[in-house]
Amino acid sequence: MSDLLKNIDARTRLAGTNKLEILLFTLGMDARTGRRETFGINVFKVREVMRTPTITAAPEMPAAVEGMVSLRGVLVPVVDLAKYVGIGVDTRREIMIVTEYNGHTQGFLVEAVDTILRLDWSQMRVPPEMLTANMGGLVTAVTELAGNKLVMMLDVEKVLSETTNYDNDFLFKEIEPVPGGDDHVVYFADDSAVARRQITQTLDAMGVRHVGSANGRQAWEELKKVAAHADTTGRKVADMVSLVLTDVEMPEMDGYILTKHIKSDRRFAGVPVLMHSSLSGMSNQQLGMSVGVDEYVPKFEPQRLALTLTRLLSPQGKADQRI
Repeated sequence: MSDLLKNIDARTRLAGTNKLEILLFTLGMDARTGRRETFGINVFKVREVMRTPTITAAPEMPAAVEGMVSLRGVLVPVVDLAKYVGIGVDTRREIMIVTEYNGHTQGFLVEAVDTILRLDWSQMRVPPEMLTANMGGLVTAVTELAGNKLVMMLDVEKVLSETTNYDNDFLFKEIEPVPGGDDHVVYFADDSAVARRQITQTLDAMGVRHVGSANGRQAWEELKKVAAHADTTGRKVADMVSLVLTDVEMPEMDGYILTKHIKSDRRFAGVPVLMHSSLSGMSNQQLGMSVGVDEYVPKFEPQRLALTLTRLLSPQGKADQRI
């Protein structure tokens, strides 16, 4: 299984190409459909794939959390994804995908892993409303492969949020309104409903107006409308868009391509782009900088996000963007 994750350095070249690689896996037979559904997770979030080690039960854990395992001396929580999703609960799950994102390491129990698939983000579509409802908002993107095989990208950030309770109100308590906050408009793009909710809560606490989108393509369409309006009224886009906050992984257009569009269009001169991603490793930050991102903030640290936004939205921060 380790062969699946070889040559990871080569995958860093995917930045700015609107491409991704996903690890495909199954959870078991879905009693609702009578099929084994195929799911995917971005390879950048996968640290290793291994046989499930001995799991130690822990008290007062959410129902889908099987317990803890010790990996190189570090205790890691283990989530049974089949139980969490509510399918294949009677299937043996002897494979564990060790993931690392948002600064957290956790194990996901799955029935089997298949292969690593390279795709263009434009092939990943926003899931239809019926699928979103059936899966409880857990699927952020879907794509269809040969043979009518559907692959669903799981919102692993939602899994982390609901199994660790880290997304609590106390994280927002020290966020203060920014001076002249109502004069600012932040455009943001994220395919995770959990992340969009937290961004919205952060910006509301800061007293900053905002416009949200579920992916980079939707955000770019909105931004182009603003730019067109600015052209017809003789205004600068920077007077209408204070900042763009973008995730990396999004269907149809990822955050790297969105950033490249913004930075290559003169109309958006002076508009900072802040990348906000669960892919919080240094290599991913460098990838963001390579396509023109001004700053990088890990997801699910609202106080840190608010501090960075406050600085970039300040008169000095805006002045720095015009240099």
